[in-house]
Amino acid sequence: MIVSHLADLQRSYHHIVLSPHLDDAALSCGSSLAAAVAAGEPVLVVTICTAAPPTDMQFSTLAQQFHADWGLSPTMVMQTRCREEETALSILGADGLWVGALDAIYRMPAVYNSRAALFGEPAAGDPLFTTLHDLCHQLRHRFPHATVYAPLGVGNHVDHQLTCLAAATIEGPVMWYEDFPYVVRPGALEQRLDILDWSLRPLVRTIDERMTTRLAAITAYASQLAELSCSQLGHPIANGEAVDVMADAVRTYARQVAAPGTLYGERFWVRSGDCRYT
Repeated sequence: MIVSHLADLQRSYHHIVLSPHLDDAALSCGSSLAAAVAAGEPVLVVTICTAAPPTDMQFSTLAQQFHADWGLSPTMVMQTRCREEETALSILGADGLWVGALDAIYRMPAVYNSRAALFGEPAAGDPLFTTLHDLCHQLRHRFPHATVYAPLGVGNHVDHQLTCLAAATIEGPVMWYEDFPYVVRPGALEQRLDILDWSLRPLVRTIDERMTTRLAAITAYASQLAELSCSQLGHPIANGEAVDVMADAVRTYARQVAAPGTLYGERFWVRSGDCRYT
């Protein structure tokens, strides 16, 4: 089930994942979500940036480049990506809430008009933070005992940074996931942890039995894989190679963070003093 309003949710959830874009939850922690569902613990993926760009807007050069990389016209971007998300969430067994915010390149096109700006400091007055702050507190009020998962902000995409900071304002259990594929870049994780300067500790979940499910969900986001493989993994590819390149990167990183004696892991970060997690 996917809804567009919090009031339309009919279930109680053990796990609530804040996903800035249509793909971040599956890319970063899809195996853990699938494992939770398999254990009978309902999962809600809250995807923030799901609004279609206005039909009359003037797109920046950066937005036009993304459209070309994705192989999608502006009118088809969100239609296509939402269909991909429907497939991915079905594979994971999760429900979805689409918040309807605009992606940074559409929300403030004159500001986030270059990769340096998009992966730099969030702009003063960016309205997304207020939206996210209010949303996080509404979710906590509605689901007081659920664990909230948020991006750590590795890679510094402004939408990820704002989601990370909004999640930090709520009480109760919160875990931050490592943003994939940004986290594979050498030093990116350490840089982000230094910037945050929070008291956090790592927590690794073993995902040996759920790697196939995560990869299947990631593959559903066909429009995104080539651009992510090239821009974030540094792997120029032909059209048919994107799935294999991404799958190799996912497996390689999951092996790097796996607990001793296990094959694959997904790593999260929690507040050092939070005793709910072992």
